[in-house]
Amino acid sequence: MSGPLKGCRVIELAHIMAGPVCGLMLADMGADVIKVEKAEGDDTRRFVPPKINGESAAFMMLNRNKRGIVLDLKSEQGKQALRRLVKGADVLIENYRKGTMERLGLGYDTLAKDNPGLIFAEISGFGRTGPYADRGGFDLIAQGMSGLMSVTGEAPGRPPVKIGPPISDITAGILGAMGIAAAYAERLKTGRGQRVDTSLFEAAITQTYWQSAIALATGVSPGPMGSAHPLNAPYQAFRTADGWINIGAANQANWEKLVTLIEAEALGRDPRFATNADRMQHRHALEEALNAILRHKTTAEWLALFEKGGLPAGPVLSITEMHQDPQTLARDMVPELDHPVAGRIRTIGLPVKFSETPGGIRRPAPLLGQHTREVLAEIGYGRDEIDAMLQSGAAMQCQMEGPTS
Repeated sequence: MSGPLKGCRVIELAHIMAGPVCGLMLADMGADVIKVEKAEGDDTRRFVPPKINGESAAFMMLNRNKRGIVLDLKSEQGKQALRRLVKGADVLIENYRKGTMERLGLGYDTLAKDNPGLIFAEISGFGRTGPYADRGGFDLIAQGMSGLMSVTGEAPGRPPVKIGPPISDITAGILGAMGIAAAYAERLKTGRGQRVDTSLFEAAITQTYWQSAIALATGVSPGPMGSAHPLNAPYQAFRTADGWINIGAANQANWEKLVTLIEAEALGRDPRFATNADRMQHRHALEEALNAILRHKTTAEWLALFEKGGLPAGPVLSITEMHQDPQTLARDMVPELDHPVAGRIRTIGLPVKFSETPGGIRRPAPLLGQHTREVLAEIGYGRDEIDAMLQSGAAMQCQMEGPTS
């Protein structure tokens, strides 16, 4: 592996999404991430369809660049193996309910005695403190309680709408990785580890910066506005002759540029649209006026005109269209790699580029228990000891021969 986190060892005791996204980010940046699974595997292995040659596409997306082992953490042998593994690690990620790690005898206070420099990252539904600390968490619940679903959708009075992707899960994973990187930087200076605690709830709240700014200033909660912006206009999707186009005329200069490019100088002279505050006050009238003009050309025609004129604009792409977009490909955001069962697959790339220590996607998601024997040997277990653990069920290895790196 290469990348800015090369040499950092991470133990991932996480399942489904938020924790695995955290591990994925660290692995893509060069960390050696060892994913510890239960005998039946991460539940995401059963998030199907779709499958590729029998392998879950969802699991392969979130767990590339990791090595995978299986330990029974309810067995004494499994616990001892994990403690030995953590003793030589830099980071542990877990996203169990509060108290689970302590009940297993694997809480921070216990593990930090063996490894005072350990960074112990906890990603939960609501955080480890507060009245909701004991609750489990799901993206849908976090989106609703954070206020996100109250501002997502077409208009007030319509049913609440969830943001399509599990945004609180993904954001919590990214925040967890950010917190780990900060704690790792501190440890390099002081030698001290620490706990890092974030949650789906807080991750969703961070997505409300603009709406919270409005509510905190006025005492009034904003509602859903479709694709429009709560503070700038015009900044939304408009209909064209054959589809939709997003236009970002979010400041006065771009507004004046827009009316010139669409040959609608009368709109520029209309007092209802003179300033951004005026345009926000009369946003619906502005939307109707612009839609009436923009429907006369195709999306491609408008995009060519706006690009030439320097106005920010873009198409509304489907996911597959995004995968094929030349900018997506130029930024290596849909790399290919070989999986021992699924064959040649595509995934989503690392969204942060480093000039001197590039990260990247180098390893497919592990088969269940693919690296158990390899990792146990690395931490000092002999062949006979590993065989005994496998026979007792304290550990499990993949039954299929495949590459281990």
